[in-house]
Amino acid sequence: MKNRFSYKLLGAQVDALSIPDLNVLIEESIDKDDKWIIANHNLHSLYLFHNDLKMQAFYAKAEYTHIDSMPLVFIGKLLGFPMKREQRVTYADWVWPLMAEAANKGWRVFYLGSKPGVAEKGASILCQRFPGLQIACAHGYIDMDKDSQENLATLAAINAYKPHILMVGMGMPRQEYWISENLEHIHTNIILTTGACMDYVAGAIPTPPRWMGKVGLEWLYRLLCEPKRLWRRYLLEPWFVGTLFLREIWSISNQQKKNKLLIFISTRFHKFVVLSSFSKPYQ
Repeated sequence: MKNRFSYKLLGAQVDALSIPDLNVLIEESIDKDDKWIIANHNLHSLYLFHNDLKMQAFYAKAEYTHIDSMPLVFIGKLLGFPMKREQRVTYADWVWPLMAEAANKGWRVFYLGSKPGVAEKGASILCQRFPGLQIACAHGYIDMDKDSQENLATLAAINAYKPHILMVGMGMPRQEYWISENLEHIHTNIILTTGACMDYVAGAIPTPPRWMGKVGLEWLYRLLCEPKRLWRRYLLEPWFVGTLFLREIWSISNQQKKNKLLIFISTRFHKFVVLSSFSKPYQ
């Protein structure tokens, strides 16, 4: 699956995967008792990736990186990749089938993130929706120093619970930094970077209408809901990503010109060889 659906897009590696594909991968990791990071890319993460060495190091550790941005799917299609709408996966959509799968298969889930009380409220809603779901929580407002008492206590709580799935929802790039710095001490099968996932479930942040996600306008809803926090992400950073897109178009254009030149030279050389062979005198 990885080789078939993995693409280099705007300088970063992404895996075009749907929700069923991702659930299959989680089951595979649990069955094998492996430890995988499944990360995601959107326009904001691409901006961070190209400007932050720590983020580059984090993505290098990820087993898979799914697409969490409809504009990225559109860009991929413009660049000739066979991407589909259902291969844009955001946690506002994925959390429900993922928790249904966890409840059905007895996977233990630990959610780390959100403000105190929010994760517990979200977990309660999920447990009511999916009877039998095993989920524990801890808020994400902790001292990020890896040797701090809060951090050590958080790691101890996670490892004591022995989750199959660890969801880290601290926002970018904080959640990626935390995972990278603590990875060797985390005992789980799957680590997911979930952003505001539980805030949506708990109703702490309004969930964008799902039709807006399908047409690539979810960013506009989020900007209108949280302008002070998100104006830079949605109004400035896309210009940087736009330059990456133009560079890629330029690179493809130049490569096509080079290919045409190589074909021209190869054709001329072939004709020269053929004509030379006919022009040789008989021995």
